[in-house]
Amino acid sequence: MMVDKSLPNSDRSNMYEKIVNFPGQLGEGAKIGGAVDLKGLAGQQFKNIVLAGMGGSAIGGDLLRSYLQFELRQPFVIHRNYGLPAYIDKDSLVICSSYSGTTEETLSAFEAALKKKASILCISTGGELARLADKHELPLIRIPGGLMPRAALGYSFGPLLIAFGKLGLCPDHSTDLEKCRRSLENWLGQYRFEAAVNPAAKLAEKLAGKIVVIYSGPERYDVVGQRFKGQICENAKQLAFCNVFPEFNHNELVGWELAEQYAGKLICIMLRDREDHPRISRRMKIVGEVITRIKVETIELESSGDDVLSRMFSLIQLGDFASYYLALKNGVDPTPINVIDYLKKSLAEDGQNR
Repeated sequence: MMVDKSLPNSDRSNMYEKIVNFPGQLGEGAKIGGAVDLKGLAGQQFKNIVLAGMGGSAIGGDLLRSYLQFELRQPFVIHRNYGLPAYIDKDSLVICSSYSGTTEETLSAFEAALKKKASILCISTGGELARLADKHELPLIRIPGGLMPRAALGYSFGPLLIAFGKLGLCPDHSTDLEKCRRSLENWLGQYRFEAAVNPAAKLAEKLAGKIVVIYSGPERYDVVGQRFKGQICENAKQLAFCNVFPEFNHNELVGWELAEQYAGKLICIMLRDREDHPRISRRMKIVGEVITRIKVETIELESSGDDVLSRMFSLIQLGDFASYYLALKNGVDPTPINVIDYLKKSLAEDGQNR
């Protein structure tokens, strides 16, 4: 299926180029992580790790948590809120991630980490977070600016993965990161405009006009499903939701019983991997049959690649391109997030009027 090249007139900020260039981001991110001065953090023994961030600035931490879950000896959680949990103390590592450096929830977490005397690592393009890191002489991973946070995933993930290795929190994964980058480069051709058979564009055709429900396994693909959902919402301006096996089988699954009345507006995606637990694979098969019986189309997407990181990012790459082509199908510019900008503006005005 070849994409109509007249469609990108709506892509005024060239999101296509950002998605195409993503493999290069991983390579650059690795270099940034390798060069960063961790200023005394190396060798410390942390009881726990928290990454404070929101939206596109948090998703890199989510991927890191998911990818390293069987290697890290410390609990690692993603904190999407103001302040910090009560258990954070001087033996904690708090990573403050804000692409713009102005995210108010992340700045609140930074101040809380200072008060709790936790070790702090910042990652940002600049802004207030970078200023505070410099003021308090804290390590800062400075990443390139000029992108939407969701289009900077390589910069929010790659440097942190390398930094974790340098801190001794996990083995050195630089070789795995390079393998992943090469795999993504090799897969690019099938997703470009000129591809005769384009799986991402074909998927977008199926998703158009539907509410998308995404299900995945609970381990490494939980965050892949979350990324898939977020890209459909932000790029295509279309509703999508996600959940994970086996938890939703104990509650949400029952909600499908009456879904046949609006089946024409729903579509389900199952994200699968060859290392899914056998019982998860079995659940996926049964749930797919249940949903298909009520006339909701179910699409199974299998990860590709020889290693875990490549397989995770194979589905992220597919989801990013599919969300882009879906945006074009919907006739919207994939870059702006007007309703989020409105929310931030309204919150800022509230603060000024207090």
